Amino acid sequence: MARVLITGSTDGLGLMAARLLAHDGHDVTLHARNDTRAGDARDALPEAEAVLIGDLTTIEGMRSVAAQAGRTARYDAIIHNAAVGYREPRRIETADGLAHVFAVNVLAPYLLTALITPPDRLVYLSSGMHRGGDTGLDDLQWTARPWDGSRAYADSKLLDVVLAFAVARRWPDVLSNALEPGWVPTKMGGPGAPDDLSQGPVTQAWLAVSQDPEATVTGGYFHHRKPCFVHPAARSPELQDGLLDACAKLTGVSLPSHAA
Repeated sequence: MARVLITGSTDGLGLMAARLLAHDGHDVTLHARNDTRAGDARDALPEAEAVLIGDLTTIEGMRSVAAQAGRTARYDAIIHNAAVGYREPRRIETADGLAHVFAVNVLAPYLLTALITPPDRLVYLSSGMHRGGDTGLDDLQWTARPWDGSRAYADSKLLDVVLAFAVARRWPDVLSNALEPGWVPTKMGGPGAPDDLSQGPVTQAWLAVSQDPEATVTGGYFHHRKPCFVHPAARSPELQDGLLDACAKLTGVSLPSHAA
């Protein structure tokens, strides 16, 4: 059985994936942004091994979550599920002066990846909207462009795939993949989302623990446990290295060249 950490797992797809994994006997660690939400998570999944607490809108909070993870035994898999959606009507700035969508959706998984002892598997949640993302890295914080919440979200989800593929290239001994769960009726997706909610958490849980040959790959992009079309730019080493460099400058932490 595997030890799995899932970020952003107090509700929605994160909690649903946690329930799937716990039901199959895996040791699941949840993550909540504050004490209140941590209590909700413990009530929702009493069999969870632990709940890490930290606000992923700030670099300090990201570091705190990584430090808590480091005080436990090594995880076999980490699912980077935490995210904010596309409905922000204006640019929200974090305490670090960053765009809220970028901080949570991109910088948090980057910094957690860089700071937590590498597991055997890394899983990054993206979206079909990533195919409309902008490949430019010159305005990651949306200070030069007029704000567009939908485009900012699409950009962030493209960068999640870029990050997954960058890690796959740099750390060949770690299985690093990305996926789109579909447009499902969660709090983020909205009640009118047309896809099957029951299928939303399946692929990430499968990529985290399955021994199926189709799941034990790296540098893949999936939907409903099948490879699917990904933005071609995500496979560009130049774009990957550019994103890693940008995140390293913002955090002061570089992604190690090799998995320890």
